[in-house]
Amino acid sequence: MNWRRTRAMARKEFLHVLRDARSMGMAVAIPMLMLTLYGYALTLDVDRVPTVVWDQSQTALSRRLTAAYHGSKYFKVVGYVAGYDELERDIDTRRALVALVIGRDFAQQIDAGRDAPVQLIVDGSDANTATIAMGYADIVNQTFSQELTDKQALRSGYEAPKIPLDLRPRVWFNPELESRNYIVPGLIAVIMMVIAALLTSLTVAREWERGTMEQLISTPVRATELVLGKLVPYFVIGLLDMCLAVLMGRFLFHVPLRGSLLLLFGMASMYLAGVLSLGLLISILTRSQLLASQFAMVLTFLPAFLLSGFIFAIANMPRVVQIITYVVPARYFVTILKGIYLKGVGLEILAGPAALLAAFAAAMLSLAIVKFKKKLA
Repeated sequence: MNWRRTRAMARKEFLHVLRDARSMGMAVAIPMLMLTLYGYALTLDVDRVPTVVWDQSQTALSRRLTAAYHGSKYFKVVGYVAGYDELERDIDTRRALVALVIGRDFAQQIDAGRDAPVQLIVDGSDANTATIAMGYADIVNQTFSQELTDKQALRSGYEAPKIPLDLRPRVWFNPELESRNYIVPGLIAVIMMVIAALLTSLTVAREWERGTMEQLISTPVRATELVLGKLVPYFVIGLLDMCLAVLMGRFLFHVPLRGSLLLLFGMASMYLAGVLSLGLLISILTRSQLLASQFAMVLTFLPAFLLSGFIFAIANMPRVVQIITYVVPARYFVTILKGIYLKGVGLEILAGPAALLAAFAAAMLSLAIVKFKKKLA
């Protein structure tokens, strides 16, 4: 392989990108725009759930229970209703996602030392929010019930019963449980895969459609030199995008970076090499910009978004789908990003995913070189 010819190919591709405003916009502006939009719009935090209350008891105890819900960070009482018709209308119009119904004999049952049933109606059209809201309600009810038990014991002259299990949870790596702290690193992996593959998927196909591939074929440039030369400019642009994404994550979204910055960019380099080679392979096989862009989107965005563990836990997927995720490089890069960003782990922990990323990059680059033929048909 002649490095002089490789540099010449890289220089040619650099000039093309710099002169093409659309390519530069897609290469730099779109990733930043996507990261901003997804970073602010995509959140898994469920708090301040809008709640309406039907308080049939109208006693001090029922108002205390309502205040316990409203005073927590989980629920927000947005109104009071006087019947199931109003309650149903509020849930149908999405004014409320949860309704708390307190019975008429609520206070009397508690004063008599009996259980006082309270109804919680949850909008199940959003199953994830409904499940989380019911868990929050259990916490509020348990706290309220424990306070009542303690006060009743004190009034009776007995010592308040002790809870045999004293659970003291401690959250590592993301103490505030901010979903943004793990969504933004995952977004970087998804966006980089889509943009990188989409950029290089147009390179060879564009040469064929414009008729300039015949000129390249007639030169002494070999397949390896042409492939590497076309990859180098987009690799540099990819690293620039990665740098901007890291800066946005730190200063715009305030996501902590606890690990090594050098390790982060080292892993990103392997990831970029693999996805850029994948895009180039698609371009070589299709020879059409339209087909190449469509294939690139199908083979990158959907797998990276759905099968990488970025949003949906791989362990919860069907076994067949779990097996498919092993061929998605974004799966390994998401693991690496979360390890470096949130846990601050090093290569001794990330060696497995790093080795698989390296294997993917080597395989895609080799296939792109093998499949490129210097002939017209």
